[in-house]
Amino acid sequence: MNQTAIRNRQLNRLRHETELMMTRRHFFGRSALGLGTAALANLLGEGLPQATQNGLHHRAKARQVIYLFMSGGPSHHDLWDYKPKLSESFGEQLPDHIRQGQRVTGMTANQKSGFPLAPSKYQFTLHKNHDRGVWVSELLPHTATVADELCVVHSTFTEAINHDPAITYIQTGSQIPGRPSLGAWISYGLGSLNENLPGYVVMHARSRFPEQSLFNRLWGTGFLPSDHQGILLRSEGDPVLYLSNPQGIDRVNRRAQLDTLAALNRAQHDRFADPEILARIRQHEMAYRMQASVPELMDLSDESEATFELYGEDARTPGTFAACCLNARRLAERGVRNIQIFHRGWDAHGNLPKEHESQCRDIDQGCAALIKDLKRRGMLDETLVVWGGEFGRTAYCQGNLKRENYGRDHHPRCFTVWMAGGGIKPGITYGRTDDYGYNIAHEDGTPMDPQPTMDRLTPGAMHIHDLNATILHLLGIDHTRLTYRYQSRDFRLTDVHGHVLHDLIA
Repeated sequence: MNQTAIRNRQLNRLRHETELMMTRRHFFGRSALGLGTAALANLLGEGLPQATQNGLHHRAKARQVIYLFMSGGPSHHDLWDYKPKLSESFGEQLPDHIRQGQRVTGMTANQKSGFPLAPSKYQFTLHKNHDRGVWVSELLPHTATVADELCVVHSTFTEAINHDPAITYIQTGSQIPGRPSLGAWISYGLGSLNENLPGYVVMHARSRFPEQSLFNRLWGTGFLPSDHQGILLRSEGDPVLYLSNPQGIDRVNRRAQLDTLAALNRAQHDRFADPEILARIRQHEMAYRMQASVPELMDLSDESEATFELYGEDARTPGTFAACCLNARRLAERGVRNIQIFHRGWDAHGNLPKEHESQCRDIDQGCAALIKDLKRRGMLDETLVVWGGEFGRTAYCQGNLKRENYGRDHHPRCFTVWMAGGGIKPGITYGRTDDYGYNIAHEDGTPMDPQPTMDRLTPGAMHIHDLNATILHLLGIDHTRLTYRYQSRDFRLTDVHGHVLHDLIA
């Protein structure tokens, strides 16, 4: 092969690599069509339909999402999934025909007591407006007051049985770390509604039982441009790390530094065409604008006494779940697309009543107040609120079996997630489990045979890919079309699975 042919092949390879590195947004931004569309949007301004402005696949029912993530796996048996027949079977072994040889964790696989059933010790109340109503445990008296706003799904399921793979799975669509998070996909697909705040904000609420660690990758961007990552809002010190200027640097000097740095970065981008360089420039600019917007956001002095009465006294203490919920409403008011609150400590292997009672005191009033606050401000219709963990807990006991003090192991076969607002049907229950709360069941309570899988749509069941597909659909996004090419493959949040559950949508 002569030198000219070799050089042409090298140029073609370089051109191909450059095209792969160029995102859809950068392509349109550098094309005449992109400039024309941007100019038209600027001329027409807010008059354009939302679907046109944001490039949505269909008209959205929700503008933003507030995701309340209960890390560790809350017990559906003790909070939402009322099983009166189970109370008659205290201490009896879980029948083999119910377990069907399904995988269990190593923590209970060989326990000498086997799989003794542990009915919930808590009372449940049916809150019925229409449909078949919503059962709520006495552990959640405040949340029970907004039962008419909730769509409670008892038939959520996952394949992951241990914490880290399960949390990674529901947050990123893969049990293997490295994929973009739900919030990063939303930010990439929709952008921000407020140029002074990031499109994705994360908060960690305090808990008395913070067993599991939470890793940055759970709100990270994976292979997406890094400016779509979740920004962690802290309750102590600077709300965002490194947001304040270094000693001796004022805002004027900071502006000059950023202008110089941006010029150097653009020169690098002109040379290498790496979109991550542009993402870095956008991050620097966002940080500069946040120096003014974040202090205003965190200043609660303009909130009324009625608001603090609604959220409870805990809302006055930074870092509590109630305070995080109040900040979530403030972020939603300011146009942040995706807000996520992580609350750890739901991994109750031993003393579940003690731990869950504490956890519910932490979150109960905040959850109810958030929904009431959004509704009274006219925001609930366009704000989707999601509550749930990475899996549920077993019907059988782990460790010593006592009516007043029992533990439960991890259970991925069925668990409860609820949603409210943002185009979701209110006051309904979707899906059933069998009399043991162990398998997803038909409407008459008999176990489904075969059991639901992520490879097919099973009416009455919701795989976590279905949950994420439905969240994206409510935001105006077709989950099969929100993709990103990486390593010569098109990736998406739901991998090659997921179905929109239209039965949940109003």
